Amino acid sequence: MTPSARVQAAIEILDLVIEAARSNGAPADRIIADWFRARRFAGSKDRRAVRELTYRAIRACGEVPETGRAAMLRVAQENPDIAELFDGSRHAPAAISPEEPVAARGAAPYWLMMRLANSGIDAEAAAHMLDRAPLDIRLNTLKGTPDDLPEGAEKTQAVNGWRYPPDTRIEPTEAYASGAIEVQDTGSQLTCEVVAAAPGETVVDLCAGAGGKTLALAASMANTGRLVACDSDRTRLSRLAPRAERAGTLPIETLLLNPGKEPAGLSGLMGAADAVLVDAPCSGTGTWRRNPEARWRLTDKQILRYATTQARLLDIAASLVKPEGRLVFVTCSLLDAEGADQAEGFLARNPGWQAEAIALPAGTPRGAGLRLSPGQDGTDGFFVARFKRL
Repeated sequence: MTPSARVQAAIEILDLVIEAARSNGAPADRIIADWFRARRFAGSKDRRAVRELTYRAIRACGEVPETGRAAMLRVAQENPDIAELFDGSRHAPAAISPEEPVAARGAAPYWLMMRLANSGIDAEAAAHMLDRAPLDIRLNTLKGTPDDLPEGAEKTQAVNGWRYPPDTRIEPTEAYASGAIEVQDTGSQLTCEVVAAAPGETVVDLCAGAGGKTLALAASMANTGRLVACDSDRTRLSRLAPRAERAGTLPIETLLLNPGKEPAGLSGLMGAADAVLVDAPCSGTGTWRRNPEARWRLTDKQILRYATTQARLLDIAASLVKPEGRLVFVTCSLLDAEGADQAEGFLARNPGWQAEAIALPAGTPRGAGLRLSPGQDGTDGFFVARFKRL
């Protein structure tokens, strides 16, 4: 593909991404993969270049663009080398007309920028939410030592965290194949450290998903004690077992919960846990570095629904904790509705609990918890709070 043809390809893909964002369709990475699957003539360099152009345009546009061309014109307007590729040649985009619409630059749609501002995230901090994310890994102390790390690693703030440049291919390495390392954002690792899971304890991961944080808890517990991974999504929870086997963990109990009827499935754990982690479903505003088109899909109603779910899960989790035990609440969001406000609401509803101070080498206090942010901490965006049962 010529450079101009790559720009045209990105425009075509952007049209599909925009349509999917409006209709809650497939994510951008799947759309890109499907587009190239139907066009075998494109080589690896072409795929990499087109993908980069596509995500460059997605990151540049705050509001959902009218068209893929309008999105790419936003990039071209600030990059003369790309503007020159709109030359109307074969397989190239048509020449640029001074009258045609150009998508507006921004970090997010206006309504969402207002919500972020009300949560203490200014325009500069919001822009950093769209930075390209590095590749962070966690050294799995059950299987590896720093000597096992592939070359090029830099230490992060997390106890067992290391970092590689974006686009590093870690899966083909022996360290990954052997389970000595796990891909996990530094912020995610730090929130697991807040749980302070210790050997011999009973620990519950209430919203385990595919088990990334569960595996970190297992390593902290040195494969002793009882670790229970719960979720209401059978498919996601089924991914934990092969990951746990590769990581060398002892059997982790899995518990599939019935949505809306979670307490019934958790009856055997009531008042039994030393620690419960609630990595609650959320808007994902803290993950835009990896999923920038997600900000085009979010609605205010969705945020309110997430907040309602988070409050319900926190109250369920509280019933699992033994006296003097701890409850850790985590969301990958920078919105107070899913962070500081949620923590305040939990304490108001549950007088038998108190917030505990969190000591981490990163983050900024926010309400009863701590906020991690891309701009200040170089991590995905998170809110984390720890509560103690009195």
